[in-house]
This record gives sequence, C-alpha cells and structure tokens, in this order.
Amino acid sequence: MLTDTFGKKTEAKLMKGSRDIKVKILIAGEELKELKRHAWQMAEAFGLDSRIKRYQGKRAIGLWKWDMECLIDVVEMALDDPREYPSKESPKWVALQGLYKKLQSAYKSTYD
Repeated sequence: MLTDTFGKKTEAKLMKGSRDIKVKILIAGEELKELKRHAWQMAEAFGLDSRIKRYQGKRAIGLWKWDMECLIDVVEMALDDPREYPSKESPKWVALQGLYKKLQSAYKSTYD
C-alpha cells in the first residue's frame, strides 16, 4: 500500500515490464500557466511537452518517475534563470516555486 499525493491509500500500479509507480498530481492555476510557458524544454521527453500543453488542470495528471524527473529539472532551470524571473518575489516565480516544491515532495514520498 502506498499513500498518494492527496494522502489517500492506494495500491501501486505498475507499468508492464517496469517497477515504476504512476503518481497523480493536480497542477492548476498560476502553477499550470507557468509550467506551460516552459513546456518547450520538454521536447525530448517522449511527448510530455504535448501532454502538458493539452492538460487543463481540472483533474490530476498521471506522471511516471521519468516524467516527474523531467518536470523537476525543467522547473528548477526556469527558477534559476534570471532572464525568465528577474525578481524572486514576482507572483509568477512564487507560483512556479510552489509547483517545484509540490513536485519534489510527491517524488520523494513516492520514490525514496
């Protein structure tokens, strides 16, 4: 039994041939807007960029471990780019920082 990002106990669903666990996470509002701005950086991630572009934030999105790793890396690079976010106090930076913490927390609680 595992606990998902919403605190609900669930059974691990395994992808055929893998021991990977799919994490469901809700990304909405400013977090989603900012993530979509950086989706182009996910072009090499087997369709993750197009999934994020189509995602509406109405339901939780299912992400595999490699999806989570890609999102965490892309968000981290964006947060550290002073051309994208000259002020670390801007609402857009704060929203993306919140998403970064949410992704890291879900990753650690699922895969560590």
